[in-house]
Amino acid sequence: MQIEDLARQVGQTIGLSAWHLLDQSRIDAFADCTEDHQFIHVDPEQAKATPFGGTIAHGFLTLSMLAAMGATGIPPFETKLTVNYGFDKVRFISPVHSGKRVRGHFVLQELTEKRPGQWQMKVEVSVEIEDEAKPALIAEWIFQHFT
Repeated sequence: MQIEDLARQVGQTIGLSAWHLLDQSRIDAFADCTEDHQFIHVDPEQAKATPFGGTIAHGFLTLSMLAAMGATGIPPFETKLTVNYGFDKVRFISPVHSGKRVRGHFVLQELTEKRPGQWQMKVEVSVEIEDEAKPALIAEWIFQHFT
């Protein structure tokens, strides 16, 4: 697909990612990487006594899964280079309990040619939690594409 074809999809859903399991081993590994060992993430026994009733994934773990979700949820198009430019907004809506699966739902908000061959794309992504009504997070994610 050419980037100009994608431009015609502004305001529309452009993709849905594969499901990704956020199990305790992934949560523990993320805790080790980030040195965030708060008990609500890594201690199932102590976490049972919280309003969550068990361990939950770090919000930043869920956010970091956007890289994998984008790989299967954003349609490929011809580009020489794509760079993660950041976020305009990130909101953590619902906790992801250990053992749940999540996926990304992508809506193209903007696609603007900033200069010849350089495009800025903004997508709204909702990270859905399997069998739950509320998403884990909602974000406005920005990319720079070089064609």
